[in-house]
Amino acid sequence: MIDERTLGFADFRGNRQYVSLGNLSENPKADLFLIDCACRQRIKIWGTARVVEDDPALIERLRPESYAGTPEQAILFEIAAGDANCPQHIPQLIAAKDVAAVLAERDRRILVLEAELAGPRSLA
Repeated sequence: MIDERTLGFADFRGNRQYVSLGNLSENPKADLFLIDCACRQRIKIWGTARVVEDDPALIERLRPESYAGTPEQAILFEIAAGDANCPQHIPQLIAAKDVAAVLAERDRRILVLEAELAGPRSLA
């Protein structure tokens, strides 16, 4: 978030077709769909977008820390309106690493319980 009404993100070199940038140069109206598949939530945001190429400090500020690519410019999105959607048609997707972690914990717990069952039992 840049401010209360502005989202910003770094823009990286893609397939060199410049479709998004070309579209923005003709019509700045844009929509964003922010989807959280794990929680089955979606937000639609309407507004206008613009490309910022001549602000290295802003571009660097918007660079994701964990991404090695070099951003070429920034996109600033001025929010006009937004709405949350019904989750009915959003598939629940969970990252494989999260599933693996839960399964590993389950397997660890099974081993502990099996060891307890195999150990000596007291008769009370």
